[in-house]
Amino acid sequence: MVHEGYRSFEDLDVWKKAREVKNEIFQLVKTFPAEEKYRLIDQLVRSSRSVNAQIAEGHGKRTNPDKIKYCTQARGSLSETLNHLIDALDCSYINPEQLQYYRNRITEVERVLNGYIRYLKSLPQTTP
Repeated sequence: MVHEGYRSFEDLDVWKKAREVKNEIFQLVKTFPAEEKYRLIDQLVRSSRSVNAQIAEGHGKRTNPDKIKYCTQARGSLSETLNHLIDALDCSYINPEQLQYYRNRITEVERVLNGYIRYLKSLPQTTP
């Protein structure tokens, strides 16, 4: 039975925004050279997917400190994704305008994620 007020991780705005960015990056890497398939493409796909996975996994934890820990890891994956996009710029796979677009998208996800972390910190501490 679902607890009243329970929301799925799929209902979280931060998860939805991270999903959009992940899907955009998945389309972007299709334009990269084939020799990057097991290098930069793989790293970008993995790090962008990790953001959603960490948010979802944290959502399933029982205590708020655990939820916050996973959200903090998701924030790290956002930074990793941006770093890989900078690598793509350095390799001339994307142009500065594309990098700025993705930087803005990642910053927006990070802003919402930080808000979610602040919200979790404001809640009464739960026990397992």
